[in-house]
Amino acid sequence: MALRCFQPADTRRGRSQRPTVTQRGWLSSGRRLRSSSCCPVRAAGGAAASCPRWRPRCRRSRRAQGTRTTLTLPLPGGGCAQHDRRPGPGSHGRPRPSAPPPSAIAAVHVAAAAAPAAPPDDAAAVLRPLPTPAPAGAAEEPREEESSATGMTVNTPLCFRGKSILAPMVRVGTLPMRLLALDYGAEIVYCEELIDIKMLQCKRVVNEILETVDFVAPNERVVFRTCERERHCVVFQMGSADAERALAVAKLVESDVAGIDINMGCPKEYSTKGGMGAALLSDPDKIESILTTLVKGICKPVTCKIRILPSVEETVNLVKRIEKTGIAAIAVHGRKKEERPQHPVHCDVIKAISEAVSIPVIANGGSHDFIKEYTDIETFQKATAASSVMIARAAMWNPSIFRKEGPFPLKKVMQDYIKYAVRYDNHYTNTKYCLCQMLREQLETTQGKKLHAAQSTQEICEVFEMADFYEETTTIFAAKKTSLETKIQDEDDQMEDPDVIKMAVRFDKREYPPQITPKMYLLEWCRKEKHPQPVYETVQRPLDRLFCSIVTVAEQKYKSTLWDKSKKLAEQAAAIVCLRTLGVPEGKLCEGENHLINKRKREDQERLNNRDHGDDLAEPSHKKANFIEGPSDMNVPEMPR
Repeated sequence: MALRCFQPADTRRGRSQRPTVTQRGWLSSGRRLRSSSCCPVRAAGGAAASCPRWRPRCRRSRRAQGTRTTLTLPLPGGGCAQHDRRPGPGSHGRPRPSAPPPSAIAAVHVAAAAAPAAPPDDAAAVLRPLPTPAPAGAAEEPREEESSATGMTVNTPLCFRGKSILAPMVRVGTLPMRLLALDYGAEIVYCEELIDIKMLQCKRVVNEILETVDFVAPNERVVFRTCERERHCVVFQMGSADAERALAVAKLVESDVAGIDINMGCPKEYSTKGGMGAALLSDPDKIESILTTLVKGICKPVTCKIRILPSVEETVNLVKRIEKTGIAAIAVHGRKKEERPQHPVHCDVIKAISEAVSIPVIANGGSHDFIKEYTDIETFQKATAASSVMIARAAMWNPSIFRKEGPFPLKKVMQDYIKYAVRYDNHYTNTKYCLCQMLREQLETTQGKKLHAAQSTQEICEVFEMADFYEETTTIFAAKKTSLETKIQDEDDQMEDPDVIKMAVRFDKREYPPQITPKMYLLEWCRKEKHPQPVYETVQRPLDRLFCSIVTVAEQKYKSTLWDKSKKLAEQAAAIVCLRTLGVPEGKLCEGENHLINKRKREDQERLNNRDHGDDLAEPSHKKANFIEGPSDMNVPEMPR
């Protein structure tokens, strides 16, 4: 049988020589994940051969969508990034030849003994890049083999048979919990459900400080964060009711995850009111459309997670229809959409599904009735005849449920979780929520009350006697940030245009009259001297997200060597450099009489006189132009911080 195989997605282009562009995914450092491409490879056996229904037909993968640049800048290896152009891995989107990733960007792993172990005690060990093999007992990563026929290195696909899986859980399935579950023995981990519309607003950002890939919303919130440690075993679950949106999101994250899942079982209103989640169960045509579009459109395995329907026959018929779309596996929560955890799980329905289809069936919903310790996972699997077991609440209460040797004490589990939360800068509200789920009945204890009162990650660490770990970790991050800033500044200095006139200045609006700025003075001077209006080129430094602007006046460029926190401030600083170089007043209060203020007063008086005479005409556009900030204000969107 022909297997669907993948070119390794862990290759990266070399570091960008000038990361000063207002995009942080493709050009910020070059340390991004490349989208994979697949090719047909014949296999005579092996573990992956047990996964049926893989598409034998090869489809070229779609490159992951990058962010947009705002101006033309030179790129390594030739070429340029142009305004409003989404750069790809090669010309016309063709992938460049793969190359081994540099050792400096190896995945950050937690040291492990022969059995799955928790993160090390010291912060330096947590942050230290270690060799790529995962801890013993963790998820088996796709193997990289070389095809003798093509000479191309390929990855065997993610297999869903015989696996212990962390279920998708809202507010729980974030990066710290997923990594902890992998350390304790989970073989596949699902992220929390993320809505397609929200993901489509995100930009892919390579975070060099944390060594993660972040998908950042316009409000600067990290919607999804992942890292190299889980890349071969994390499944991205999305909520969607539209095939095209689902495909767009899948292409956006495809190169950073091992698979894509569509949530078709969530009964909560926030999901069903948009036609997502369990609402899809009543629309088989839409289910088929979404899954077929994904299977044809991406090269990663596609799965879905459903709940059972009112009757066994209806459920089996739906699953058979889903199977025909070509998905890799189906997860079944053995309850109806109106049932809740206190209701018994319907193992007989999951078993009927397992016997009716050939794709792997993942049983879910056994935490209340079955799964109290590791050995219960096999009991639940046998009761449902499923290929694998997915665990939700039992893992939320204690992720070490995945340990064959037995669970760790809750105190150790919580401390291990906090280490990952600090290491990957998890928001303290999410960290606190997950810890509260672990404490459960202990929330009324002294420790529980202190946790509930904590208002920062530092305070959470203090509750669990980990203040030293927090301080050590933040110190390491600060040193790393300083080092990267220095390196980027050195690279930027080497790439500086010698024809640019530079000064170390900043714009302080307190030094200027209200509504009067250096840009206004510069624009007025250009018109008086009959020069073209000033042209501003603004770029953003990815590491600290600060801005720098270059203004071109009469074919001469000017800039401030100081970076500002907003694009507008950077442009005002560039205007100041130009005005001071030309010896032109810049409008400061200390300069005395301001002709722009007098001009504005005269125009205001003229408008009042016109109104007094009943002539309420609009202000002439040529006069308005004297006071606009310049067209570049609309050209470059500010980046999320």
